[in-house]
Amino acid sequence: MIETTTIRPFTAASFNQYLAEGKLMAARCADCGKLSLPPRAICSKCHGVNLVWTETSGKGKLAGFTVVYIAPTFMIEQGYGRDKPYVSGIVELDEGVKISARILGVDATQPDSIGIGTRLEVGFIEAGEGDKKKSYLAFKTRQE
Repeated sequence: MIETTTIRPFTAASFNQYLAEGKLMAARCADCGKLSLPPRAICSKCHGVNLVWTETSGKGKLAGFTVVYIAPTFMIEQGYGRDKPYVSGIVELDEGVKISARILGVDATQPDSIGIGTRLEVGFIEAGEGDKKKSYLAFKTRQE
């Protein structure tokens, strides 16, 4: 894990900016050590505000998942739906924090083949072009 202290505020915009840079960043409380992902401006353990940005390893395991057949509009626009489902899951990072994200590299049409505990690593999905380009958090299966 790489400690990185910057002047970026602990906001969704800053978190998304890090995703666009290919980094999965969390907030670590300098007072009690609690790691928060997604990052928060106030520590949920000690309520302190002495936080630093911390780059995670991006490695973890699948803690839970669901296969989505009835997609929201922005996913339908990407071709997902009843005939082409996708997987959304909870990933427990090696650092102990959990975050939800899209899961890549698994067969959404065969949910029985997807295993809790599957090793994953961070991946990023980029959508749009130019000023409208955005990076989304995802995790992909990894080989040990």
